[in-house]
Amino acid sequence: MREVFQQELAEVQERLVAISELVAISITNAVQAFTQSDVTIADEVIENDVRIDELTVALDELAINILARQQPVARDLRIVVSALRISSSLERMGDMAEHIAQLARYRFPERAVPKGLRSTFVEMGRLDVEIAHKLTQLLRTQDVRLAEEIRNQDDKVDELHVSVFDKVLGETWKGKPVATVDATLASRYHERFADHAVSISKKVQYLSTGDWIADTDD
Repeated sequence: MREVFQQELAEVQERLVAISELVAISITNAVQAFTQSDVTIADEVIENDVRIDELTVALDELAINILARQQPVARDLRIVVSALRISSSLERMGDMAEHIAQLARYRFPERAVPKGLRSTFVEMGRLDVEIAHKLTQLLRTQDVRLAEEIRNQDDKVDELHVSVFDKVLGETWKGKPVATVDATLASRYHERFADHAVSISKKVQYLSTGDWIADTDD
């Protein structure tokens, strides 16, 4: 029975990695769709989110089934419960990528990126993509050094998020109301994507080391 249980825990980890890989693909494509106004890629992101949701539901059902049958305790219980919380965060990251892609879809054939903010959003997108790939590697290897790298990159995303608000609220901002709304929403989606990655990284780090890293973002 113990061997079967360990196999089930390994399957949970493999499924988390698979979902994370899809999330990384989604944010990569969403960033491209948003910065390049590529509606075809935007539609792919929107369709891919359905698959992420399906896999998340399936993983949750597996974890709940394990809880009911195996009744794990101590660290094993924390692993299964953490998997449920991590899958929820991954699902939300997929939603954030979808929202970014939808902005590109809604504004097509016009550019979704407001004038004067293109370089900011290009950098935010680059950071989110890097964070997504590091998160997948973290889930695969439990290398806690990656958790610190993710938090550092999230700090950079937060700084860019603040700069967007400074820009659109400044006296020199000449954007139309729709551009202001787009900039605000897009910045928020990028920022929340990274925040969810940090939340996951903290859970993985806790499971690996027993040390909980508390901050105001979680």
